[in-house]
Amino acid sequence: MAMNGRHGADAVAERKVPGGGDPAELVLDAGFVVPDANAFGNTFRDYDAESERKQTVEEFYRVNHVRQTHEFVARMRAEYGRLDKTEMGIWECIELLNEFIDDSDPDLDMPQIEHLLQTAEAIRKDYPDEDWLHLTGLIHDLGKVLLHPSFGELPQWAVVGDTFPVGCAYDECNVHFKYFKENPDYHNPKLNTKLGVYSEGCGLNKVLMSWGHDDYMYLVAKENKCTLPSAGLFIIRYHSFYPLHKHGAYTHLMDDEDKENLKWLHVFNKYDLYSKSNSRIDVEEVKPYYMSLIDKYFPAKLRW
Repeated sequence: MAMNGRHGADAVAERKVPGGGDPAELVLDAGFVVPDANAFGNTFRDYDAESERKQTVEEFYRVNHVRQTHEFVARMRAEYGRLDKTEMGIWECIELLNEFIDDSDPDLDMPQIEHLLQTAEAIRKDYPDEDWLHLTGLIHDLGKVLLHPSFGELPQWAVVGDTFPVGCAYDECNVHFKYFKENPDYHNPKLNTKLGVYSEGCGLNKVLMSWGHDDYMYLVAKENKCTLPSAGLFIIRYHSFYPLHKHGAYTHLMDDEDKENLKWLHVFNKYDLYSKSNSRIDVEEVKPYYMSLIDKYFPAKLRW
């Protein structure tokens, strides 16, 4: 695969922001221009900016932080890990998402299919040879079908938003951290230390993350034997894990494979976040290309 060449993550990781910028910030191929403001005219991921969505977003995180316990996550992962809700193809799932808007997102209020295609097309322009990354951009949010009645119509706090480990202390970089103090795990001595139920360098694969669309889509992809590379599955599973890939928290839980895959997640995240706009993409024009990638990496029908 193209990701193994000099144009892969190692090459990208060497292109740091000039002038002594943040070493975690990667310069994107083809000069991807980060816009100054989101669709509401505010800085991206500004959870304090006054906007028509501010109260909705904050209330979302209050409920999310109170209810996402270690016990809840384990129960949801066991239930949805059975993949017994339905069978359908990837594009069918994309069309199901068209009626949903993400209440945790302060940057956008358009249907999900628009965001998926914006992300995928922006990546495709800058990384034309990494077709697995184009497809990852397209499917990374498909787990949001958990909002649909046929998937149990889960509340948004159990589907979207930034993710974080459960079973150990909550890092203060988590957005709206104050609400964790109302979560029973916050006061449980078995679950509120730095390592909690985990061990140093155990690997994120052994860590329970707050339940939502990231982990669900990872389970769907993995159990349906998709052939995306490890980095693609890592992006799907952790693209909402902002405490890690934006703030560098929880790195003590990572193993060596996680550290390699994180390079690609840093690349991906710029497109996931900053390609959000109100510009439209002609779905029918780009659909044949993405259907060819779906056929390459996924079976025609998947268990969900």
